[in-house]
Amino acid sequence: MQTASKKVVNGWAMYDWANSVYNLVITSTIFPAYYEAITSEAKLPFNLSNTSLYNYVLAIAFVIVAILSPILSSVADYRGNKKQFLQFFCTMGALSCASLYFFDKDHITGGLISVIIACVGFWSSLVFYNSYLPEIAAPADRDRISAKGFMMGYIGSVLLQLICFVFVMKPDLFGITVGKASQISFLLVGIWWIGFGWFAIGRLPNGSGVKGVHSKNLITQGYKELHKVWIELKSQHTLKRFLFSFFFYNMGVQTVMLAATLYGKSELKIPTENLIIAILIIQIVAIPGAILMAKMASNWGNFKTLMLAVLIWIGGCVIGYLLPEKENIPFYTLAIVVGFVMGGIQSVSRSTYAKLMPATHDTTSYFSFYDVTEKIAIVIGMFSFGFINQITGSQRNSVLALGIFFIIGFILLYRTAKLDKHATA
Repeated sequence: MQTASKKVVNGWAMYDWANSVYNLVITSTIFPAYYEAITSEAKLPFNLSNTSLYNYVLAIAFVIVAILSPILSSVADYRGNKKQFLQFFCTMGALSCASLYFFDKDHITGGLISVIIACVGFWSSLVFYNSYLPEIAAPADRDRISAKGFMMGYIGSVLLQLICFVFVMKPDLFGITVGKASQISFLLVGIWWIGFGWFAIGRLPNGSGVKGVHSKNLITQGYKELHKVWIELKSQHTLKRFLFSFFFYNMGVQTVMLAATLYGKSELKIPTENLIIAILIIQIVAIPGAILMAKMASNWGNFKTLMLAVLIWIGGCVIGYLLPEKENIPFYTLAIVVGFVMGGIQSVSRSTYAKLMPATHDTTSYFSFYDVTEKIAIVIGMFSFGFINQITGSQRNSVLALGIFFIIGFILLYRTAKLDKHATA
């Protein structure tokens, strides 16, 4: 196959520009700090700590995504309307982010519901977004184009973060409080996501439906498709082994990304302003990191590149456990290291999966399987992080435990590369 036109490829990458503001502002910086501030003295359900409650809420959202993903992919494959699904979840996620404008200490339950819906919108849209990669990029171009998407995401999210940063750091200039500045930031995320998202989606090609058995029962067909992919994996030895390794190391990657801000604020006592600076550092460093790791994957091979990245993540967990409180420089240093491998490991993982996939028209079903694998890993990771924190009273122990997931992932990656000498990825 040939790589799609520049217009299509840029449109695909532009969606990452649009939706990555959710990951930065809502998941990583302003919202976690705002949430910690308004819930630190509130009476929460089941006498949970605010950090554990937040981890559990996100885990619930990922359970919903894991359940929905097979059904959505089945309908999209049958009707060929994954473009419409992408637009729907883009809209749902953006509006939910905007609704966080009304989240305050008197509306905690409603705010957490918005958090769940926004999370479902973001991750469900990625099922369809990711499934475009093998359709618009030739195998030789997938590492580069996958990295381009992440790079565009980091640039776009940093731009909006800087705008929000002005509101949060200098609220007096606008005659508002810090809390109101945060709420305005959530509103801006929704506007940015839906505006650029719709523009990007308009450049993507329409899908073509796959008729036949899909028409019998679209609800159960998605799970049948997952089972079919699972059966096919028995003959796709390298892909199967890669997915097992991805399951474990991605459990660590995503949990760190989701829990890092609350860890820095509540455990390490890092001021909100310094946390935002650290996250910005991560995003900026992630841009050259994603590009370099894509080049490393082309020169070294995908598996060796991923193993190096996982080793760095293992070291990051140990350092994160040992970090002293209220010390900015060590925290910033760790942020640089994490940022360098954060985008690269996600980009190379996605392109590795796309390269190892067999030739098929049901790309959405295959990426649904990838997505379900990822979401189940996140659910286990988030519940583990929250549970260990709840029973030990320290998030440091949770961070150290994440290192175990990375170690297992590294061992499985090593075995995949060693046992399959004919792997070309």
